Amino acid sequence: MELDPVFSDDWPEDAAILGRAEAAAEAASAVAPELANPRLSVSLLFTGDAEVHALNREWRDRDKPTNVLSFPMLGREELLDLAPDGPPVLLGDIALAHDTCAREAEEKGLSLDHHAAHLIVHGLLHLAGHDHVHSDEEAEAMEALEIAALAKMGIADPYGDRHSTE
Repeated sequence: MELDPVFSDDWPEDAAILGRAEAAAEAASAVAPELANPRLSVSLLFTGDAEVHALNREWRDRDKPTNVLSFPMLGREELLDLAPDGPPVLLGDIALAHDTCAREAEEKGLSLDHHAAHLIVHGLLHLAGHDHVHSDEEAEAMEALEIAALAKMGIADPYGDRHSTE
């Protein structure tokens, strides 16, 4: 999978974030092999809360900013049926809101690049057709994939003790 990052003035281009984004894509591909198709490309917008707020209002009827938005261009079956040979195919778009991401990272005691990596993995899994809204089982399965991908990057479980086996 190839990432096409775009930075707005609200999120200054940062080598650490770019490196984490690439690592997040690699880790997500390792835990969700459908993402490893070499034909796939993903547009990754690093922007501000105002732009994400506008996107959230227009496309999801939610009048507030959020940390990450995903806009799939392929259905899950199309993705699973995509042959590895052929021209590039846009899997979808992901938008990250700087202010919300930075605030959440600070509240959780994380670096911005670690938190952004989690949100990129989360967004990529959404683009692959995974969800956490419709059932607890789907949410648990998606969170398990996120935890596994982040572990490959050396990032701790973002969900904390909820997944403890004790």
